[in-house]
Amino acid sequence: SLLSLHHPTTSYIKIFVMSMLFQHHLKSIIFVIFLPTALTASEKHWNQFRGPEGDGISPAADLPTKFDEASNVRWKTAIANQGWSSPVVWDNEIWVTTGSDDKQELRALCIDLNSGNILKDIKVFDMIERRLDPAYIYDSPHLNSPATPTPVVEQEHVYVSFGSQGIACLNRQSGEKIWERRDLRVYQPVRQGSSPIVDDENLYVAYDGTDEQFFVALDKKSGATTWKVSRDIDSDFESLLQKKGMRSKGGKPGDSQKAFATAKLIELDGKRQLIAPAGEATIAYDPETGKELWRVRHPGGFNVAARPLYAHDLVYVFTSGLTGYLMAIRPDGTGDVTDSHVEWSTTRSTPHIPSPVILGDLMFLVTDKGGIARCLNAKTGEELWKKRLGGDHWASPLLADGKLYFLSKMGDVRVLAATESAPESVIENELNARFFASPAVAGSSLILRSATHLYCLQEGHQRTAEQVAADVYPATSATGGKPAWSKSNQSTKQERLGELRKQLGGLVKAGTLTRQEAMEIFQAAQNKE
Repeated sequence: SLLSLHHPTTSYIKIFVMSMLFQHHLKSIIFVIFLPTALTASEKHWNQFRGPEGDGISPAADLPTKFDEASNVRWKTAIANQGWSSPVVWDNEIWVTTGSDDKQELRALCIDLNSGNILKDIKVFDMIERRLDPAYIYDSPHLNSPATPTPVVEQEHVYVSFGSQGIACLNRQSGEKIWERRDLRVYQPVRQGSSPIVDDENLYVAYDGTDEQFFVALDKKSGATTWKVSRDIDSDFESLLQKKGMRSKGGKPGDSQKAFATAKLIELDGKRQLIAPAGEATIAYDPETGKELWRVRHPGGFNVAARPLYAHDLVYVFTSGLTGYLMAIRPDGTGDVTDSHVEWSTTRSTPHIPSPVILGDLMFLVTDKGGIARCLNAKTGEELWKKRLGGDHWASPLLADGKLYFLSKMGDVRVLAATESAPESVIENELNARFFASPAVAGSSLILRSATHLYCLQEGHQRTAEQVAADVYPATSATGGKPAWSKSNQSTKQERLGELRKQLGGLVKAGTLTRQEAMEIFQAAQNKE
C-alpha cells in the first residue's frame, strides 16, 4: 500500500496524498480566546540547538500531547525557501535561517511568537561559489539544506552560521549586521551542519570538511579569531574497509574526516572543557586557549551529527559512518584516552543523526532509520526496553514533563512516557509535514519547524477548516527541486491525480523512482480518493 512504501521519496508523495484527503476529516471547529505565552521565572530561553543546556530538556509542564493540522494549533506560518536549522527563542521572538539556491541568497527570519507573523526577513549573505575538490566526484549539496546550522540568540544579538558560506552577528532589535566572517571555508560535499555555541566571551564552531578540518573560537563582539586549531586525526580508512570486507569505490578523498556535530561546554572539577566531535575522533579543548586536553578515537565512526551529552561525570558521544558508536567517556584524562577512559560503548541500534536525551539514570534515543526508540541505563549501557515507532528520524527528541516527543521525516509526532519500563501506550499525531529540524519550547508552546512551515502548538487553540484548506505548500522540496506538494487542498479529484501523475513522471525520469514504484503509488492514491 502507499503508506507502507519506504523509498526515501515516497514520504513526499504520502504527504501529497494526505493533503488531498485531510479536508474531508475535519469534524468540529472550536473557537478559543487568544492568550499570550510567557516564560516562567524558572524557565530559560530556548536560545540554541536543543535548548539552553543543549540537552533537549524543557521544564514546561503543559505542552500539548495530542494535535493535528487543526487541533491545538495556535498558528502555522509558511517559511519560504529551504532550511533545516532548528528554531530558537528569545522572549516573544522565534528565529530561523533559510537559503535559496535559485536566488543565491541566505536569510534570517524573526517570527512573532504570539501571532506567527514574520517580523524580520533579513538577507544576511549573497551566496559565494562553493569551495570544491575536483578529486571528490560525488559532490551532493542537494542532500542537505543551504541553512542547516541552528542560530544562537541572546538579549542583544543573534549569531547565524551558514557553514563555509559565512557566519555573522546581527543586532536582535534592528537586524543590522554587526560583523561577518566569510574566510572560514572547507569543502563539504553535502554542505555543513555544525551549529555555533557561545559563552560570555566567544563563539565556538567546527569546520570539518573532507579537505580540511579545524575548530575555531571567535570573539563575540568583533568576530575576530580568538584561536583556531587544526583537527589532526590519523586515519587508515582503507584498512578499516578491508577488515569489514568492503572496498572503496574511489572518488571520495577524505570522506571519513567530515562531520556535522555541534560542540558542548562542560565543567569538571572547576575547569571547563569544550567537547567537539570530529570525523573519526572526539576531542576536548580548553575553551580559553584551544589547547587539546584529551581525545578518543572512533575509527569508521565519521559523519558525526549528534550533539554530545554530559551526565554522571561521563561524556556521551554518538557517531555515524560505518560503525555508529555510542561511547560513554570519563573526561578526566589527558592525551589519547581511547584505551583507558571509555566507560562503556556499543554499536547496537545507535542514533546516527538524532541526539538522545538523559533523565536521571535513563538515556532515551531513537534510530535514524526505522524509528526504533530505546531506553538504556546511562551508567552501564544496559538496554531496558525498545519500541518501534516507525519512520526515519533526523530531528532530536524533546523531553518535557516526563514525556518524550519524537518527530519523523514523514510528519509523525509520537509522544510516550519517559519511564524505566516500556510505555504501555504511544500517542500518535500526524501533521502534513516533513521534520528535519529539532523542536523548541516557548512557555506553554511547542515550536516545530517542518520543511515548509513553522508550527506553534498550544493547548486550547483550534484552526478553522478554512485556515487549514488555505495552507500553501511549495512545488519543490527542501532538498532541491523534486516535486513535493500540491499548492492547494481545494482542487478536484482529477486535478489532484493529474498533478500527482506529473510529479511521479518527473521522479521516474530523474531515476528517483522506478516505473513500477510510481504505478503502485498512483494506484494507491486512486484507491484513497
